[in-house]
Amino acid sequence: MCHEKKKSGGAKWQNPVSLVFRIAGMGLAVASAAIMATASQCTIYADYGARPRTVTYRDFPAFVYLVVAASIAAALEAVAIFLCVCKKGKSIKKARAALMPLFAAAAPALLYTAAGAAFGAGWDIYYYMEPSGRRLSVCASSVGGRFCAQVHVSMWLSLTAAVAVSLAEWAASSGGGRSSSSDSDSDSDSESVCGHGCHSKH
Repeated sequence: MCHEKKKSGGAKWQNPVSLVFRIAGMGLAVASAAIMATASQCTIYADYGARPRTVTYRDFPAFVYLVVAASIAAALEAVAIFLCVCKKGKSIKKARAALMPLFAAAAPALLYTAAGAAFGAGWDIYYYMEPSGRRLSVCASSVGGRFCAQVHVSMWLSLTAAVAVSLAEWAASSGGGRSSSSDSDSDSDSESVCGHGCHSKH
């Protein structure tokens, strides 16, 4: 028994660690999207006679992209978590083999690009006022602080989610030099987190 535990010891740490990072990445992505989606502020223009305007994330394409990309990445990670926990069954194994490489590429790419776009637009959020064409910095105004604070928190959460998902992929792929037969053996023998929860003993 001791010898068998040594053989599967590598896989035993990979799956739980990967699962923890996936859950963290999914939670951070959801939080990032939610905080950005609720970011709004009534900003009073400096021009005399100008009407106050409510500034929302929808006014900035980079922030809209962050909400959409983070939401999609969170959904992908949710499916990846399900496939990680529910490994038994031919259909699950086929779906896992087909989808996990896609998720490994898509989720980090979405989160990193979303964070990059938001960082590019989020440090100096401004409008061009009409009809004067004058540029107004939202964050520099006395009433734009809450909106900018939410934007900045969402940006950092998106970046942290991207790092967490990348670490999950690193943990899942470490020890990837094994043969496919040894991988299938570890799937059937390992009692790790990814090996129980969706199958019953007959």
